[in-house]
Amino acid sequence: MAVTTGGPSVAFVKQYKDTIYLLAQQMDSRLRPTVAVDTNFRGEQKFYDQYNTDDMVEIMSEYADTPIQTPSHARRMVTPRYFVSNTLEDPFDALQMLVDPKSTYMQAKIAAAGRQVDDLIIAALGGTAYIGKTGVTTQALTLTIAAAATGMTKAKCIQAKVDLDKGEVEKTDRFMAHTASQLADLLSTTEVTSSDYNVVKALVEGDVNTWLGFNWVHTERLILASTTRSCYAYHRMGCMLAIQKDIEGRVDERPDKNYAWQVYLKMCMGATRLEEARVVRVDCVETY
Repeated sequence: MAVTTGGPSVAFVKQYKDTIYLLAQQMDSRLRPTVAVDTNFRGEQKFYDQYNTDDMVEIMSEYADTPIQTPSHARRMVTPRYFVSNTLEDPFDALQMLVDPKSTYMQAKIAAAGRQVDDLIIAALGGTAYIGKTGVTTQALTLTIAAAATGMTKAKCIQAKVDLDKGEVEKTDRFMAHTASQLADLLSTTEVTSSDYNVVKALVEGDVNTWLGFNWVHTERLILASTTRSCYAYHRMGCMLAIQKDIEGRVDERPDKNYAWQVYLKMCMGATRLEEARVVRVDCVETY
């Protein structure tokens, strides 16, 4: 009886790498280190009490009555938001895999949590703040620099600096949140022979991180509306990240799911803009 045999391809072997690689993504929070952080957060909301400036009163005569000035208090409210990420490793699928994916799942979730933190901060920088005794009054951002059909320019950066200076905002701990496109704008609009070009080039290459008094922080999470990207120049105390439950993960077996492994991560936090004088929105037309 004749035996049927296949060609050389029968002996070919499929080989798979015993590692799961994460695709390109932001792996941490870029903006959390740039804002005020409060880890003592309990309850449905938290209020941050503030006090405005005082003025001096000149005494013009002997034995004059002591002047009485009304104190100027303010208050900001933060409401916590709860986020989770959960993935099951099917026990039957696990038998067919060369690698255990649980570690990779957790890495991806931690990265997602970092990006979510940045989204909370960005929304607080430019969004509506809730103020007053009970936090029912709304307050919009007041300092904005219009796109004016241009991308990021030195003039816009100087204007942002001036806006903060006029508000007597501290010179230290100032940040500029931007995307890659805004640095490209500065490179293309700054003369090659100028000292500014060399500094911006160093910013792009990561050799320095400061220019015009700002620590430049790259994030691609900033909101893009049509062709306009909203960047932010701000002081650390311009935004509060209030953490009720910091990023926390666990890996457990689920008896109700045929003992599938569950990779779970959660966090509960909120953010608010603390003061309008400390935050400037810089709108830029994005062409790159």
